Amino acid sequence: MTNLPPRDHKAAPTILVGVDLGLPNFDGGLEELGLLAQTAGLNPVARITCKRKAPDSALFVGSGKADEIKLLATQLGAIEVLFDQSLSPAQQRNLERHLELPVNDRTLLILEIFSQRARSHEGKLQVELAKLQYLRTRLVRRWSHLERQSGGIGMRGGPGETQIELDRRMIGDNIKKIKERLVKVKKQRQTQRRQRERRDAFNISLVGYTNAGKSTLFNALVKARAYAADQLFATLDTTTRQLYLGEAGRSVSLSDTVGFIRDLPHGLIDAFQATLQEAVDADLLIHVVDASSPNFTEQIAEVQRVLGEIGAADIPQILVFNKLDALEIEQHPLQLVDHYDLAGVQTPRVFLSAMSGEGVPLLRQLLANAVGVEVAAVNETP
Repeated sequence: MTNLPPRDHKAAPTILVGVDLGLPNFDGGLEELGLLAQTAGLNPVARITCKRKAPDSALFVGSGKADEIKLLATQLGAIEVLFDQSLSPAQQRNLERHLELPVNDRTLLILEIFSQRARSHEGKLQVELAKLQYLRTRLVRRWSHLERQSGGIGMRGGPGETQIELDRRMIGDNIKKIKERLVKVKKQRQTQRRQRERRDAFNISLVGYTNAGKSTLFNALVKARAYAADQLFATLDTTTRQLYLGEAGRSVSLSDTVGFIRDLPHGLIDAFQATLQEAVDADLLIHVVDASSPNFTEQIAEVQRVLGEIGAADIPQILVFNKLDALEIEQHPLQLVDHYDLAGVQTPRVFLSAMSGEGVPLLRQLLANAVGVEVAAVNETP
């Protein structure tokens, strides 16, 4: 357990909790959860980790550790507890009763960040869908009034229908409406893609772990002003611009997409299917990696996993090891362009700094080469 100095006295003092269940990629320092919490406007004041063979069915951490969390919250004035793993509705409800504090999990935290950051109409619809799908299973969490009957003459709902049943039905209706609206948005995107295809467009999508520097690289390549910041999920909405590659003598379509993260809620993957469709339909993926992160191999694996889930695993990639400027001199590679074994495939890799511009011309040359190979293949097709 490590106490943390408060970063923002206006933000809610929060205790972070992680449970090591012996699974790979356990974040023993809760570093990523802390960054997520700060991104959402919370103020982590302490971190607690423990080991268990399996989650406690009632309190996830067990009663002894729950008592320790409650005591620490009282000592530090924490007003919320945040778990790095997903909690079941029952575990969340039991923990709140035991701790007498609001308890949330990683899934809701990511949903909240997405809700804060979505700007486009499509993005807001997708976030709302994911939040409703999450909420539908948790209506019993805090609201005892939901147990009262609401049926009868002059009341909405059938006779004897409880408030929770009514709320679930209303949420179900809203989910249906949002899905119908997203279908229309998806059709509009398909129309736009067909128009690009008729123009013989070559489509490139930037993908990668959140905060790897995708938007900074996007801006460096197309001289755009897409929002970029040193924080998780700075970009949620897909931005597409034309990129002229003088080396290939043609323009390509370049899209910046939402970043991936460990344990991304499945509801978000489903809800953002329309946005991630840009990656699915790409001719080439620029997989941006934070070369300065000690966990870059795990982050690459997570991106590959999500790409597999959305049907984009077989699209050719160029690996960009970004943030060269953040590496110590002795960590710099002997050459800026080489190959990296990506799931058994020797994949072109370039080291660069999107911030300083070092290595960006080398990436442009790799992109031009990829476009040239594609054009040659098309011309050879009988």
